[in-house]
Amino acid sequence: MKNIAVIFAGGVGTRMKTNDLPKQFLMVHGKPIIVHTIEIFQNHPDIDGIVCVCVEGWIDYMEELKYRYRLDKISKIVAGGETGQLSIFNGLKTAAEVYGLGENIVLIHDGVRPLISAETISANIASVKEFGSAITSVSATETVIVVDDDEQVQEIVDRSYARLARAPQSFYLKEILEAQETAIAQGLTNMTDSCTLMKHFGKKLVTIPGERNNIKITTPEDFYTFRALSDAKENLQLDLSSK
Repeated sequence: MKNIAVIFAGGVGTRMKTNDLPKQFLMVHGKPIIVHTIEIFQNHPDIDGIVCVCVEGWIDYMEELKYRYRLDKISKIVAGGETGQLSIFNGLKTAAEVYGLGENIVLIHDGVRPLISAETISANIASVKEFGSAITSVSATETVIVVDDDEQVQEIVDRSYARLARAPQSFYLKEILEAQETAIAQGLTNMTDSCTLMKHFGKKLVTIPGERNNIKITTPEDFYTFRALSDAKENLQLDLSSK
């Protein structure tokens, strides 16, 4: 049994307003965001391999980053698809080709969520072994409302039961790949995320708590938040080393 990370960064990030540079390659403390993310999995002792799904046209650059930053757990870098779901599918297919199915566990993670911890990775693996799934999430801290097409409030969700799904989202590789293949055969190719897809097919989903600061870097504000948190971490290290 192997634990495989499928890290996808197949988008170009139009909301980031970075002109020609995909958001995952923006630099923070001398490294692209995608490298910050992959290094967490690279350094985790229970991660056996990584498949990186990259925006088409940037695969050669991603290969260069793999060697420059010694990300030797990356076994394959493949092109993304037309949608986020299809990008994940490309990564899952490649993981199956490289590592086989068996009882392998796959952790599906956004390349632009670099603030994940090793503890969350471990908790994902443990949850899949016990329950068959792991959906990293955080509790809602504000009121969640459901509206209709006219923006009229239809439901106010009890906040004590509301969670925000984040990443990783983890499953047995053979189960998520089978669900993906079934969905695509039915013409479903733009599911929001893997937990939405698995819930559509009636799969049992179990949540685990994640870090509240494990944001997805989508907008300029997100980028500045990550940079500020990285600055704080760097400054703390400097302070500790000077004592």
